[in-house]
Amino acid sequence: MSHSADIGTHPDIMQMRARYDTAAANPAAQLADGLTLLSGMYLALSPWIVGFDRMTPLTVNNLITGIVVALLALGYSSAFGRTYGISWVAPVIGLWTIVAPWIIRGGMATTGTIVNNVIVGALILILGLATMRFGMMERGRPGGFRGAAA
Repeated sequence: MSHSADIGTHPDIMQMRARYDTAAANPAAQLADGLTLLSGMYLALSPWIVGFDRMTPLTVNNLITGIVVALLALGYSSAFGRTYGISWVAPVIGLWTIVAPWIIRGGMATTGTIVNNVIVGALILILGLATMRFGMMERGRPGGFRGAAA
């Protein structure tokens, strides 16, 4: 008796991918993904837009975290079925962005840096929570993979 070694053709996997494709096709999810991408790009460029590019530690922090958020948004929009498990990362980065001006050493936080990071961090936090919600809606459906395992 021979079995196929390709797990990708297993009916449960195919059903789960179809559910996450449906979640990713939701217009509200697409809007959240697009806004998350834009927020990440803005966060990465914000030191030069707002004018605190000489504050090296905060500049590097915003650049790196902004790129990570943008990459997460690309992953959510292009392969949500494979990235839903890390949807909790965006809200955590949003929280970090909010508190970063007070925690990161290397320059005094100015009103501009604080306002910038609090607003963008709150936006990333809210959009990240929305993305998590879309993933939970699909997992929580009757007959979903969480319910089938019980």
